[in-house]
Amino acid sequence: MAGNSKHHVRIIAGQWRGRKLPVLDADNLRPSKDMVRETLFNWLQPLIPGSVCLDMFAGSGALGFEAASRDAAKVIMLEKSRSIADNLEHSKATLQADQVEVRLMDAMHYLQGSHEIFDIVFLDPPFASGLLEPACQQLAAGNCLHPGSRIYLEAARREGLPLLPSDWRWLREKCSGDVVFGLAGITN
Repeated sequence: MAGNSKHHVRIIAGQWRGRKLPVLDADNLRPSKDMVRETLFNWLQPLIPGSVCLDMFAGSGALGFEAASRDAAKVIMLEKSRSIADNLEHSKATLQADQVEVRLMDAMHYLQGSHEIFDIVFLDPPFASGLLEPACQQLAAGNCLHPGSRIYLEAARREGLPLLPSDWRWLREKCSGDVVFGLAGITN
């Protein structure tokens, strides 16, 4: 698994601060930059301890493992590629991250049947996949969020962030290089 890795992602803070995790060299696998993750987790820090998180398009696992490192109670990582999911399992074992569950499945199919409630959802699908807005719509239509839930969205700057469902609102937005990202909240 990790043998196919040429890249690493560094955990910024928490119990695994400074640990580097292997990232497979795969098409469309683009870990969120350190600066972007640092900004995001500064926004979320008061909400992370004890939270239940969903990393919908886990990829490198950077967002989910960062949340787990900062004391999230549970992190579910969804990944549809077997080799990438295997790499996530390897990282989970290396860190002994018992609160992390890696699920080999398509994120959009997961939302159709999920009965779990999440405090924080990370939406960072491959750029140009066209999945960001449909994922928002499915999250809004499902029963997996509550008032106070936070949703992180990341997109290519040229694509921009999507229109939000009617009961969501932007809490924060920022650009970094060719990336635009934001944090949304549920209003009711």
